[in-house]
Amino acid sequence: TIQVIRRSAIFVSLFEMTDQGNNNQNISCNPFAALFSSLADAKQFASGQQPPLSAEPPYSGESHSESENSVSDSIDDNDDSVAEISRSFRSRQELCEQLNVNHMIQRIFLVTLDNSDPSLRAGNGIPARCVFLEEMAADLDGQDWLDMDNIGQALFTRLLMPEPGHYLIYMTSCSAVNMSADRDAGDKCAIPYLFACYQRAKEEVTKVPEKLLPFAVSCKDLTVANTRTVLLTPEIYTSQNVYEQLLDLLLEGLTGSQPEEMVEFAEEVIAGLLAEQEVRTFGEVMGPVLDIFHGRVKDMDLCQPLLYSYLEVLLYFSHQKDIAMVLVEHIQPKDPSNGLQYQKSLLGAVLSISCLLKTPGVVEGHRYFTSPSRSSAQETKIQEANIHQFMGQFHAKLHQTLKNLMQRSGETRHMLLSWLGGCLQANAGRTKIWANQMPEIFVQMYASDAFFLNLGAALLKLCQPFCRPRSPKLLTFNPSYCALKELSEEERRNRNVHARGLDKETCLIPSPPQHQAEFCQSYSLLTENLILTQLTLHLGFHRLHEQMVKMNQNLHRLQGTWQEAQRSGSPLSEQLLEQFERLMVLYLSTKAVATQPAMLQCCLNLQASSAALLVQLAVGNQGSGLEHVPLTFPLAPVHNGTVLCYVPEFFAENLGDFFIFLRRFADDVLESSAESLEHVLNFITVFMGNVERMKNPHLRAKMAEVLEAVMPHMEPVTPGATQTMFQRERVFCAYRHAAQLAEALITVFVDIEFTGDPHQFEQKFNYRRPMYPILKYMWTKESYRESVKSLAAYASVNLEAMNPPLFLRYLNLLMNDAIFLLDEAIQYLSKIKVLQLERDRGEWEGLAPDARREKESSLQMLGQLGRFHNIMSNETIGTLAFLTSEIKGIFVHPFLAERIISMLNYFLQHLVGPKMGALKVKDFSEFDFKPQQLVSDICTIYLNLGDEENFCATVPKDGRSYSSILFSQTARVLRKINKPGDMIIAFVLLADKIKSHADRHQQEEETYADAPDEFLDPIMSTMMLDPVLLPSSNVTVDRSTIARHLLSDQTDPFNRSPLTMDQIRPNEELKQQILQWLAKHKQESLQMGQSG
Repeated sequence: TIQVIRRSAIFVSLFEMTDQGNNNQNISCNPFAALFSSLADAKQFASGQQPPLSAEPPYSGESHSESENSVSDSIDDNDDSVAEISRSFRSRQELCEQLNVNHMIQRIFLVTLDNSDPSLRAGNGIPARCVFLEEMAADLDGQDWLDMDNIGQALFTRLLMPEPGHYLIYMTSCSAVNMSADRDAGDKCAIPYLFACYQRAKEEVTKVPEKLLPFAVSCKDLTVANTRTVLLTPEIYTSQNVYEQLLDLLLEGLTGSQPEEMVEFAEEVIAGLLAEQEVRTFGEVMGPVLDIFHGRVKDMDLCQPLLYSYLEVLLYFSHQKDIAMVLVEHIQPKDPSNGLQYQKSLLGAVLSISCLLKTPGVVEGHRYFTSPSRSSAQETKIQEANIHQFMGQFHAKLHQTLKNLMQRSGETRHMLLSWLGGCLQANAGRTKIWANQMPEIFVQMYASDAFFLNLGAALLKLCQPFCRPRSPKLLTFNPSYCALKELSEEERRNRNVHARGLDKETCLIPSPPQHQAEFCQSYSLLTENLILTQLTLHLGFHRLHEQMVKMNQNLHRLQGTWQEAQRSGSPLSEQLLEQFERLMVLYLSTKAVATQPAMLQCCLNLQASSAALLVQLAVGNQGSGLEHVPLTFPLAPVHNGTVLCYVPEFFAENLGDFFIFLRRFADDVLESSAESLEHVLNFITVFMGNVERMKNPHLRAKMAEVLEAVMPHMEPVTPGATQTMFQRERVFCAYRHAAQLAEALITVFVDIEFTGDPHQFEQKFNYRRPMYPILKYMWTKESYRESVKSLAAYASVNLEAMNPPLFLRYLNLLMNDAIFLLDEAIQYLSKIKVLQLERDRGEWEGLAPDARREKESSLQMLGQLGRFHNIMSNETIGTLAFLTSEIKGIFVHPFLAERIISMLNYFLQHLVGPKMGALKVKDFSEFDFKPQQLVSDICTIYLNLGDEENFCATVPKDGRSYSSILFSQTARVLRKINKPGDMIIAFVLLADKIKSHADRHQQEEETYADAPDEFLDPIMSTMMLDPVLLPSSNVTVDRSTIARHLLSDQTDPFNRSPLTMDQIRPNEELKQQILQWLAKHKQESLQMGQSG
């Protein structure tokens, strides 16, 4: 029995006393001396029991060096003789070894078969508390020690005990409260108990003497084997959830001070589970753990510290190759065509964590930006910075998780990429127009904005190694990937093609006829990463940007309505304020997640690199082993082998969206990343004006908005903001292709007129809106201004070219727009004035509520339309004002002079003439109506062109609007609005000069009054001075008339057949008849004058 072992221990202690000199002091200090009737008996016993020199003392649990001087427990009594001990054990060495094994097992597993009085045991090497295995002790019929033969049974018995804490016993005479020892020994959760045993066994392995080392290792292995058994047969442990225990253990261990010990334990358990899968497969063991993980994290909050502990566990799952394989299988959706199913997976639940509203429109329970109207700007900024900090950590862990899954094995990479490809295809409907109009259906069909924002952020980080604009790696990108149609699963695996449905995307240019695509046998990870990332941004960021713009507009509208309600004392003000608060919470939350600095920088790197890549593809530079070639103009013609026919339009759309977003919501990022802007300018220069490389005119027009986004601000919003423009100013001024950029801008201005879609007439004005401030900015920079002037000079000498020169077409459209826009604005302002008068006279008070709301809605709509048309007309007239300051020849040419004059006079008639009263709305600024500025710009145009005699002579020919009184009224207005005196004097002199021409013109009109009908232009009904014959209709018109017509419509106006200026022929015979008739009438007029 164990009592025999203890009595044996006394011999060791007494032998040591003899070795030390056998003195009374040593013996008296020995605790075993108390077992003898007198000190003399103890001394006599010790001197008669000297052991052999080779005997080893029992191990106490301390380090090996300490154990040599330690002793085992005391014995209960001394009534057994040495003879009995000798009969039980063949040698003292076996006795000590058994004693040490028993103690070691007790220390590791905190179990015992010995329920004797603890006061009779020494505390050295024995744990404070153990679970007494009562039933097993009884079954062993008096054996009260543990050894390697029975520890397996003992551990199994211990694990099955529902309440092991009820069987705790004191192992030493110390009865002080020891809650830690009670907790460790009485832990009723199998998995954490076994891990604690594993830790204690590892510690024993490092401390035991060499002879005990195999026993310690066996105990450690036993903990692993039993952990495996517990996980394979969880049904045995009815009162426990071993999978929850495993997850909790990983959670605590991986985030603790020694995660490597947890990893080592887990790896050994996993190896055991993989080796024995008859009862349960490894996937069946890990599946419930992943389910529990999923259930816990799906409702966690972005700024909740516990979330990041769970993400550490997820990182381990993704890093451990066997769990990673189970994980990627676990996340596969049951219905791959349902976009929402991907969000409901474990990975989808993690990706959906955000500070965005969990349920669209429901701000109750939302913990971010509460009561924004009562929060200071500084408080809002601090909260946003806090969110950005958490997002940075969150995205870093997401990125590492995806990276781990990509790198674990070819199979996990394939499964993850298949999941991504299926997810993007199933959520393709997110970009549809109806998806934004029907949010209640949207949330039931597609993954959330948070899901796509976080997925995009993680993928952006994966792309960063090759996101350098001049990286040769970029040139290995092969866009033919996007043209691949349906592939089998095996083909997708072998060829690294996991995105689906891209062959249905519209590309930058259509495939040439009979074009045969050349596909790769296998595509690089760079190609796949870039395409998947761009597609994710297209489905996610694009929609988020649109929502922010809409929210921003609604906030401004609500704020104005609320302020108006407050001023009028309306009871609706409280309700409006509540709506404003709710929308502000949504807006601030969305802005916070969309402007995380690290994410924006990664996206900037990607888009700048994509811009550089597309430019290289546009010039035919693509393939491995190549370097980026410098951009030079003119560009070579596009050949049939160009890969641009494979590049989806969303590459360019994403680029545009991102830089427009930065301008609106994170402008400082542009200034701090000026080195990327040159690549963006190159992209815009190559594609914006080049239909051969980007067919879609709407997409090319969007590039103008991108150009406006990245250029320096013309009018800084806040004082001192000009300093933040320095880097952008430097890039724009030093841009090597300034001439080509200016030409591209004017080209797209013209091209957008001819989209072929008659339903998008009004849309062209939205496209042209950013083009005006860009050209205005360019005009202030010499390199750009000279480019525009050279285009004008070329147009002046090629007015009758087969294809009208670019600048001529541009001016023609500019004047068309000016006339249309101001005409529309005038009509809207007239209607607004009528409605305002009705309201102010109280006529709305007696209306039914519905009728009154209709009136208010009409006034609001007319106000928006009037404001837009006023802004645009201001821009067109302003553009003509600065262009005419240095470009004159083409404006005074007969092709354009009559048009621009009639336009200017028509405007003056409404602005300073008798019709101006109809435009006097209540508040000009509300509708951006700037009559003073318009009058000033019109007068500037007149003064710029007034030095040209033929221009002045043409002014009076505008019979519809010109009158000398109109010019006198204009001069009075100039004085009234305090224009400089020299400008007023110059305009008065010009008016006098024009009046003298008007007098002469009047005389000529009288002369031509009886001209034959065949001398009159059939369109304008004016005398033809240069008649030409149209070949298909055989009609004669004046050259200037048909030239103006062909600028807008290259067809014969009489039969709509195609027509260009080079096809018309002079009608010399008619011209001579006209000249003879004019000479004759002039002669007659002179004679009549002399006779008179």
